[in-house]
Amino acid sequence: MARLEIILTLSATFLFWGCGGAPGPGSAPGSAAQVPSSTPQTPTPPTFGNWQFNAASSVLGKPPLTFAGNIGQAGTAVATALHVDGSNCFDPLTTVSFASTVTGTSTSLTSATIDGQVVTFTGNFSGYAFNGTYKINGGCDAGDQGTLTGINVWNIGNNLSGTFTNSAKKTFDVVGKITESDIASSDGSFPITGTATFDTPCLGAGTIQPGTFPSGSFILGMSVALEVQTSDGTLTFLGTLDPSGSGAVTGKYTVSGGGCDDTGIAVLQVAGAWDY
Repeated sequence: MARLEIILTLSATFLFWGCGGAPGPGSAPGSAAQVPSSTPQTPTPPTFGNWQFNAASSVLGKPPLTFAGNIGQAGTAVATALHVDGSNCFDPLTTVSFASTVTGTSTSLTSATIDGQVVTFTGNFSGYAFNGTYKINGGCDAGDQGTLTGINVWNIGNNLSGTFTNSAKKTFDVVGKITESDIASSDGSFPITGTATFDTPCLGAGTIQPGTFPSGSFILGMSVALEVQTSDGTLTFLGTLDPSGSGAVTGKYTVSGGGCDDTGIAVLQVAGAWDY
C-alpha cells in the first residue's frame, strides 16, 4: 500500500539493515535451497518511527493497555521510548525504555523496571505491524498478560482541515498546513509544526507550536495534539487517529486566553491519510 514520508532496529543483530531501516540485499534466486533446514531464519525487520501497541488482557478484570512512542536506533544502541496508558499501575507521563533479544524469527522486548514492574513483548514484526503477546511481572500489575498487536503510524500528512463544534452547537472551520518531524523527541513523541486559519473572528490565523508529550503539538502513537497560538487566544486540541487509516482525527478542543474562551469537540482531516 502507499505510505507517507517518515519511517527499532531491535538488536545489534539487525545493524546490517542500516540506519534507513531498509532490509539488506536479498538472497540470490534459488539460494534458499542451499540453506540447511537447521539454520535459524532471520527475523523480519520492523519499520523505524512512531508505533502504537494495543494490549488485550486474558486476565479477568484487567483493563486494555496501550504502549505508544518511538522505535528506532541511535548509533549502535537501541533507542526505544514508549508510554503506557490505560492502567492506574502505570504513569502515562513516564518514558519507558525496552531492551531486545532475538530467537529465530521471534523478537522479545523487555522494559526497564517501572515501579517494580517489568513488561515483556514477545512476537513477530512484519514491516509495519507486530503480532504477539505481552506479560507483566512484579509490582502493581503483576500477572497481567494477553495478546498484543502493534502498528507503525507513518507521517499523517501535510494538509489540515476540519470543523469544531462547541456545547451550544455553534461551529467554525479550520484549514492549515502541518509538518510532522521525522526525528523523535527523547520522550518518544514526534513534534508537529505548521500554520492554521480559522473562519471565526475569535481566532483568525495562527501558528502551530511544536512540542513534546504532553504539551504543545505532537503525535504519539495514534494520539495527535495541536496547540495553535493566535493573536486572539490559544486553541489546544487532543484527538485520536481513526485506526482505519482514513486520516480522520476526532477529539476535544479548548480555546483560552482571549475574548472567545470555548470548549467542544472537533473532527479534523489530514490529507493523504496514513496507511498500513
